[in-house]
Amino acid sequence: MSEPLLQIEDLHVEFRTEEGTVHALNGVSLDIDHNEVVGLIGESGCGKSVTALSVLQLLQMPPAEVTHGRILFDGEDLLQRSDSGMDEIRGNRISMIYQDPMKSLNPVLTIGKQVMEPLFAHRDVTAEEAREEAVEMLDACGLADSERLVDEYGS
Repeated sequence: MSEPLLQIEDLHVEFRTEEGTVHALNGVSLDIDHNEVVGLIGESGCGKSVTALSVLQLLQMPPAEVTHGRILFDGEDLLQRSDSGMDEIRGNRISMIYQDPMKSLNPVLTIGKQVMEPLFAHRDVTAEEAREEAVEMLDACGLADSERLVDEYGS
C-alpha cells in the first residue's frame, strides 16, 4: 500500500497573545490518500481553518507557532520548506477552498482572471490556453455559459 499524499502527525499550534497562550491545535493527526477528497467539519473554533492554514503555512508567525508535529506532503515535511519553496506548492499542488462564499471572488477582477491566476503562476501557458482551461473548470463546476462567465465580475 502506498504512502498517503498528505499526513498530519500530532500537530500542535499555539497563538501567543497579551492575554496568554491559546492552544489552537492539540495533537491533530490526519491522513489523506491520493485521489481522496476530504472535507473538514466541526463547530466554530474547533481548529478547521488553523489546520488547513498550517498545511499551507499561511498562519501569521508570530503570534502563531507550530510547537510540535509534522506535515508530510508526498513524504516531505512542509514545515521545513522555505516561503519560496511553499510558493511552488500553494495553488499548484495544494489549495484551500474557503468557507465564506462572499470572500471567494474579488468583485473588481473578472472571474476568468481569478481562475487563470494560478495557471500563469505555476504553468507555462498562453493567455488563450489559460482562458480555455478556465472555461473548462467553470464547466466542470456545472456553471451555465462559462464562456460568458470568464468575462464577468465576481460579486
